[in-house]
Amino acid sequence: MLSISKLTLKVNQKTILNNINFNASAGKVIGIIGPNGAGKSSLLKAISQDLVINKGKIHFYHQELIQWPKQKLATLLGVLPQESSLSFPFKVLDVVEMGLYPLSISRQQGQIVIDDLLEKLAISHLKNRPYPSLSGGEKQRVHLARVLTQLSQAQKPPLLLLDEPTSALDLAQQHKVLGLVQSLAKQSQYTVITVLHDLNLASRYADELLIMKQGEIVQKGSPEQCLTRQNINDIWHYNPSILTSGPHTNPIII
Repeated sequence: MLSISKLTLKVNQKTILNNINFNASAGKVIGIIGPNGAGKSSLLKAISQDLVINKGKIHFYHQELIQWPKQKLATLLGVLPQESSLSFPFKVLDVVEMGLYPLSISRQQGQIVIDDLLEKLAISHLKNRPYPSLSGGEKQRVHLARVLTQLSQAQKPPLLLLDEPTSALDLAQQHKVLGLVQSLAKQSQYTVITVLHDLNLASRYADELLIMKQGEIVQKGSPEQCLTRQNINDIWHYNPSILTSGPHTNPIII
């Protein structure tokens, strides 16, 4: 679905991303991990075209990403940034309904999709609340519902980009959100690329991991391959204990 080759990004002569290469397949959750300043969010912004790359190519469904018509691309690529500012006193339902435009399904179908997402994200009870009155975690889930409403109209498996989607969430909501994302990948063949700081969440929910350091991908692979004691020591300068409950189980880092 997505192919990135030799991607380089510079800002004010400083190299932010250097020679990034990877492919993403439908039906996978790909976690991007690494220390602060590694270039994780910048990579997502490059894919979503919020930042202009200096070198390299990004292909989406075998067509260069910059050649996609914006309106058509919006039905196949959704982005949840770290922060989504909205100061107008819209109701929660109004914010989520923004994901329906341009409308390619009936309004009745759209309302069914929205009601289902509000239920799955445990925010149905908030739909008539003014958006500015919500907590940070509630706002995060509202915007995720909006983005997933947008992608519900896709005619083929879409690409979902998430930048620290659990940063404002409590423990239960972290697992609820990532569990939903994982089910969309498995059941509806979404490709999900998500930046995560919690290595245990990355271990549990990602099929593949990209470890970034100083603007480069230094390792790619399964959680078992990437989350080794040596890698964590080298990248994060922390000497962990790693637990597993048996062969082929994801590591637990303490």
